Amino acid sequence: MLADRLARYCQALCYDDLPGPVVHEVKRRVLDSLGCALGSWNAPPCRIARRIGQSVKVTNGATLWGTNHKTLPDLAAFANGALVRYLDFNDTYLAKEPAHPSDNIAAILAVGEAAHASGKRVIQAIALAYEVQCRLCDAAALRPRGWDHVTYGPFSSALAAAKVMKLSDEQTLQAINLAGVANIALRQTRVGGLSMWKACAFSNAARNGVFAALLAQQGMTGPSPIFEGEKGFMKLVSGPFELPAFGGEWGQAPAPDGSLSPPFKILDTYIKHYPVEYHAQTAVEAALALREDLLKAEGGEVLAGITDIEIGSYDVAIEIIGRDPEKWRPQTRETADHSFPYCVAVALLDGKVTLHSFEAKRLADPAVHELMQKVRVAPLPEFTGLYPEAMPTRVTVRTKAGSSYVQQVDHPLGHPRHPMSDREIEAKFRRLAIGKLGRVRVSQITDLVWKLEQLKEVNRLMPLLKLIGRG
Repeated sequence: MLADRLARYCQALCYDDLPGPVVHEVKRRVLDSLGCALGSWNAPPCRIARRIGQSVKVTNGATLWGTNHKTLPDLAAFANGALVRYLDFNDTYLAKEPAHPSDNIAAILAVGEAAHASGKRVIQAIALAYEVQCRLCDAAALRPRGWDHVTYGPFSSALAAAKVMKLSDEQTLQAINLAGVANIALRQTRVGGLSMWKACAFSNAARNGVFAALLAQQGMTGPSPIFEGEKGFMKLVSGPFELPAFGGEWGQAPAPDGSLSPPFKILDTYIKHYPVEYHAQTAVEAALALREDLLKAEGGEVLAGITDIEIGSYDVAIEIIGRDPEKWRPQTRETADHSFPYCVAVALLDGKVTLHSFEAKRLADPAVHELMQKVRVAPLPEFTGLYPEAMPTRVTVRTKAGSSYVQQVDHPLGHPRHPMSDREIEAKFRRLAIGKLGRVRVSQITDLVWKLEQLKEVNRLMPLLKLIGRG
């Protein structure tokens, strides 16, 4: 049974099974996620989630990032996870089902703090969570069946929590059963106009995964077989599927270059350079390049002369960010950063896409709305079958002068084939965090994350995350 196999894998995976590049990639994702979280501090759904966490005080619990307040680990997972997710700036994995596997990190750090876990144990758990969630996404698409991708999250977060908490074989198995039976999420979260819940959907899934592990630790049992049962996950949610071998599943020794067969999935995930839904990354890059072409060829007034913008893409991207009418009239940040028309229009008008691109004043700007109405999104037959190995976007701009300008991007910056450097990730963290923490603390956190495996307790990280001037 799959749950038994997942439990065995969770128990068997050791820090020494992780090749050096995997350990390093985990640290890159921790730094990136902390930056995204600090950049989201004042977001409305994050404030709400934080207030819920602050309603419970636990002396030896988990810290609500940015404060000194400690609460239950599952409530910290919810509040801190919403911070990581809100900006749509954390990492991505694209397969049959898309995902944001760094959504697991807040839950792992919450459980790790409460359990006084070492940096090595936290690194193991993060690599495990990526492995489980990404391979589930490889195996079966949930979106066409009406379920949200976060439905895989309780499994990955429960297993990661079980690893951090050192649950027994039987406890780990029951954590999987409990995580799967009660935490199925509707796809309505990502249809039409998007609400605050988009930022909280996975953090809630992770909270439920942590809660399942806590219940299992106390002896609670769950229904089985959770995947293959008569009314189980495969019959009602995902359809039948099989998972190939996980990275390090059979305890194989690394090759001289540190690689394993199969490689760990974290190496196949993508870091974001722009704060937009991942399928829009290539569109933004193409639009920015087009803007330079237009200005060089026709001068500063050319943007007013645009008559038509075509965004050529592929079916998955169009379904998520280029189909619903709301994408041409976004009223919320959540809808705007999931909108092909909005992201391309802002890139063309401003020559950049930043967090400020999604502020309320910009969302209401008539110039943006006027340019969005000139955008049409079209499926391109030549892109069929290229996703997810590539995510091509071709942007074509036509002007009143009769000229056409075209740019196509297949692999955006941050993709495994076009990775961001460590220095670029540090710079992203610094931009997002420096206004909240100051230069000294930003440097301290950066140094500590790069040495994460040396920490006897991950708790050392939490006081550094307290915002300047907050208790």
